[in-house]
Amino acid sequence: MPSKDVKHQEHFVAPLEETPVAPIDRLDESQKARSTWADAWDSMRRRPMFWISSFLIVFILFVAFFPTVFTQVPPNLNCLLANSNGGPQSGHPFGFTRQGCDVYARIIHGTQASITVGLLATVLVTLIGGTIGALAGFYGGFLDSLVSRVGDIFFAIPTVLGAIVLMQVLPDRTPPTIALVLALFAWPQIARIMRGAVLSAKNQDYVMASVALGVSRFTILLRHVIPNSIAPVIVVATVSLGTFIVAEATLSFLGVGLPPSVMSWGNDINQARTSLRTNPEILLLPAAALSVAVLSFLMLGDVVRDALDPKARARR
Repeated sequence: MPSKDVKHQEHFVAPLEETPVAPIDRLDESQKARSTWADAWDSMRRRPMFWISSFLIVFILFVAFFPTVFTQVPPNLNCLLANSNGGPQSGHPFGFTRQGCDVYARIIHGTQASITVGLLATVLVTLIGGTIGALAGFYGGFLDSLVSRVGDIFFAIPTVLGAIVLMQVLPDRTPPTIALVLALFAWPQIARIMRGAVLSAKNQDYVMASVALGVSRFTILLRHVIPNSIAPVIVVATVSLGTFIVAEATLSFLGVGLPPSVMSWGNDINQARTSLRTNPEILLLPAAALSVAVLSFLMLGDVVRDALDPKARARR
């Protein structure tokens, strides 16, 4: 039996050992706060459509800027009428046009003009519309009202229709000129999206804290508001790039875009329409190249939208 005076014995309790806490900078990356862009990249890289569209876009850009890697045939030279509407031959896998030019060489070299117009128009629309929308949404007042009314006017004019009218009076029809004309009529969409994103971002706590610290409003706009509002603009710009490629092809097909001396998919489709019944492949091949390019940018835009839009991620 235990002794009665056990209760009088002093019990020694060993002090608890403190568990070492790892410094914050040594925490695992998964435990750190992740930014929106990190979450978006993690979402995109898990989707096969992202890799497929990215591969196609990189391949198309490589073809556009390095066409001689894929063909050594001059597209506008050695066009012999004896080869008019001729079928495939050795070194000419797609046959010949009505003028006796190599179809494959024209498609390869025509990639550059079509892609250049799409890229330039997208950059111009993003810069013009993004800047105007950010200033209007952040400063508000008369500037916001003016931008909204001017944007409504341009929204009433279809982009392609306005470009057709304006291209009629321009003496110089080069890829930069067409890109500038398309951007002139397409900027209101980006401006509205940027304005809405800025209106939402400028009321956040980090903006109020910057104002309380005495940071200038323009600095707040550049360093805090625009970086946190650019995501929806990137989504729309990615999708719009394919739209501008189609717009260039439409203008060239109608004869008001690039001149016939400049190779583009739109010009090839325009010149091949007379041979549609006898040799439809002359028209279908450049049209297929146009479709693949546009589809690639549309697929990438869908992936980027799903990655940056929380509602889209929740639905998926």
